[in-house]
Amino acid sequence: MIDLYYWPTPNGHKVTLFLEEAGLDYRIHPVNIGAGDQFTPEFLAISPNNKMPAIVDRDPAGGGAPLSVFESGAILLYLAEKTGRFLPADLRGRVAALEWLFWQMGGLGPMSGQMGHFNVYAPEKIPYAIERYGNEVRRLHGVIDKRLAQSEYLAGAEYGIADMASYPWIEVYNGLKPDYAAFPHLKRWHDAISARPATQRAYALKEQVNPDAGKPLSDEERKHLFGKK
Repeated sequence: MIDLYYWPTPNGHKVTLFLEEAGLDYRIHPVNIGAGDQFTPEFLAISPNNKMPAIVDRDPAGGGAPLSVFESGAILLYLAEKTGRFLPADLRGRVAALEWLFWQMGGLGPMSGQMGHFNVYAPEKIPYAIERYGNEVRRLHGVIDKRLAQSEYLAGAEYGIADMASYPWIEVYNGLKPDYAAFPHLKRWHDAISARPATQRAYALKEQVNPDAGKPLSDEERKHLFGKK
């Protein structure tokens, strides 16, 4: 049994995508980041950076005490190694998967998040920031499109953790979708993942866990999401 500490954000979706694909037993513990749940001592004990998702594996390999893992990329890698799935076993395939996993963690996710923040959440419109992050995300979309012109999925012919990490960060904000006319390979890949039954099950959790998703943030939610120092 995996205990998943989750809220339906792009990083949260990464882990439910894996769990649904792998058919692992898991139990969701909602972490309402708009209410400040990420700052409770109980959550900080397993995720010291006060970010979700995090997991606790009640049955780690080799037995012993439950094992907690924080950071979405680390969780995907841990689960892939635990199950022997969605990570190539050959050296070159594994290297490619890890390259694209870390590319997402270091680039696509943070830059897309900043693009969304300055377009959607910032209290004032700052043209420089909007242009800066918009241009960088478009560049990253071009990088992934070129890769997908050569390969069905990011690490090769098989769907894997690099795809699960990147997919949730492609269509995050209404009105800020990629320029699919310019990036047709990205569109093909995104459509293929969207059609997977496990993807649809993972995203259905959004309405169960946070039916208010997409509504404007309250002042209280802004305080917890953006006001901590």
